[in-house]
Amino acid sequence: MSILELQSKEFAKRHIGPNESETQKMLHETGFSDLDSLIEKTVPSGIRMKNALRIPRAMSEHEYLRHIKNVSLKNKIFKNYIGQGYYGTITPSVILRNIFENPGWYTQYTPYQAEISQGRLESLLNYQTLVSDLTGLPLANASLLDEATAAAEAMAMFFNLKNRQDHVERPRFFLDAATFPQTKDVIYTRAIPFGIEVVEGDYKSANIDETYFGALVQYPNNVGSIEDYSVFIGNVQQAGGHVAMATDLLALSVLTSPGELGADVAIGSAQRLGVPLGYGGPHAAFMAAKDDFKRVLPGRIIGVSVDAQGNRALRMALQTREQHIKREKATSNICTAQALLANMAAMYAVYHGPQGLKAIAERIAIYAQTVAAEIEARGFELVSEYFFDTIVVKASDVAAIRQKAEAQKINFRYIGEDLIGISIDETVIVEDLFDIINCFENDTDPVAFDINADAGTYRLPESLIRKSSYLTHAVFNTHHSESQMMRYIKYLENKDLSLNTSMISLGSCTMKLNAATQMMPLSWSHWGSIHPFVPVEQAGGYKELVDNLGKYLCEITAFDACSLQPNSGAQGEYAGLLTIKAYHEAQGNPHRNVMLIPISAHGTNPASAVMAGMKVVVVKALENGYIDVADLKAKAAQHAENLAGIMITYPSTYGVYEETVKRLTRSFTIMADKFIWTAPI
Repeated sequence: MSILELQSKEFAKRHIGPNESETQKMLHETGFSDLDSLIEKTVPSGIRMKNALRIPRAMSEHEYLRHIKNVSLKNKIFKNYIGQGYYGTITPSVILRNIFENPGWYTQYTPYQAEISQGRLESLLNYQTLVSDLTGLPLANASLLDEATAAAEAMAMFFNLKNRQDHVERPRFFLDAATFPQTKDVIYTRAIPFGIEVVEGDYKSANIDETYFGALVQYPNNVGSIEDYSVFIGNVQQAGGHVAMATDLLALSVLTSPGELGADVAIGSAQRLGVPLGYGGPHAAFMAAKDDFKRVLPGRIIGVSVDAQGNRALRMALQTREQHIKREKATSNICTAQALLANMAAMYAVYHGPQGLKAIAERIAIYAQTVAAEIEARGFELVSEYFFDTIVVKASDVAAIRQKAEAQKINFRYIGEDLIGISIDETVIVEDLFDIINCFENDTDPVAFDINADAGTYRLPESLIRKSSYLTHAVFNTHHSESQMMRYIKYLENKDLSLNTSMISLGSCTMKLNAATQMMPLSWSHWGSIHPFVPVEQAGGYKELVDNLGKYLCEITAFDACSLQPNSGAQGEYAGLLTIKAYHEAQGNPHRNVMLIPISAHGTNPASAVMAGMKVVVVKALENGYIDVADLKAKAAQHAENLAGIMITYPSTYGVYEETVKRLTRSFTIMADKFIWTAPI
């Protein structure tokens, strides 16, 4: 290797830990003379690539940072007032430096081993407490993937509680029309495989009867309006159904909680509690519920227990409801948590405390009502009488207002042809209000206004102003200085095992595989501050990143197209299964709904298949972990008429690459109507 090539090759050597001496020692212990011999025995030659990948040459870390900075500058930073579930936020520096950018937190493994996970388990318990307190519901999980899929998880949970797979008595689900559009889209998609009939309408005039198993409402809703759903919730429950409320944790510091309004479940996103926008994620979602749902609630739950010495100890609780145990009988394929982002949100609440959260929320509400009053004074009408952070303005000349806004690098939300949405967040300062109001001002009069903080939050409905306490635990009322917070974060970190402590000898597809250089750009504003619903021309950097990654993955996998939309492996499984389902339907074979899944597959595989509306048939595995080919052929022949495909985890959960995989796929392609999907985990 020439001196000029060394720099471009240094990343692999630094990121893959063993040096030459250590590599030789491991080879000696395993009985091989070199790495090629080891690979020959562990990865069968018949499945290895013969040609080099057609992807760009490797960069040095220095080159990469310069490259990714230049790509980021293709994203345009505007002041965003788009809202719709995503908001600007201030990540406290003590959390940014000591959690988000700290490998002691971002390289932790799933806390299956409680004895080396007490720090992150305590932080996730804080997250659950934060969610439970603000929603007014006694049970919360340790986070979900995003608000929209959390809403769909609630719908599926209600459906499975009220119906049996072989006998659906309650097929209907009510969806309030004022729910966020992205949530509606996911609800409709998830409903189809279950045979759920989604009925969309106005909750005020909904006629709920015994054919409904549940309902979803948004609080505050899609146009910012704060509605009292208590009567509607009572009507649904009287008819035997359950109600989920999509909500905003920061708003709940000043609004009556969903639990107090009678809701069975509350879902939403914790993004605005210190987690950057990042063009839509990842962010930590949440689900809280009444105690009745504790054995069916999706996601992880952290519980308080005792250790062998009788001391307080934390662990993942109620795992018998999870996929690695229930498999095809599981009602959800969620097997993970957005732990790093949930920890950031939890620490945000610890740092600000209940008074701090309420002060932020009240400042936002006062700024929003100030903007509303000034816009109304200029002759415009608002859609909603009561609101927290979002106002929607009726306008006859949206194009002119948009032109003025974009000239000032401002993004509003444009709804239809005559509505403009404006969402205020904690990053807004008084000077920003001048710019917002100026977009609705004529071109001659100067903008002038007063902020009457003494008038209180008069655009919050008096009947729904929160009176109950929250975050009363000592942890939320202690660590409010930077030094106290830094010490608390370090105290928890020291209880855990991460890559800054030792190697973690467990297989995983988590972030512990990412180098510091790869993580650094996440903190840069040109990546972190981009709202997911900005005009596409403002997100040129993200488009280039997504397009290139898609091309590289197509080259690596030898597929023709790639979707980067699924935000977890299990969601990717679900998307792939829906693709198979759609393929068979397009071929005129909607009856093909049997999916063969080896017992060696990941536990989420059968759960995902059931969610996609498929019937799971389990295939045996041999003692060495290989798929039992004889059993596979027998099951395929038995279900030939209705066969949709086979779902393979490759390498399997035994860690095995099977030499027979090509033979299996070739024969199965014929049996399964020329279609197969393999799922590498």
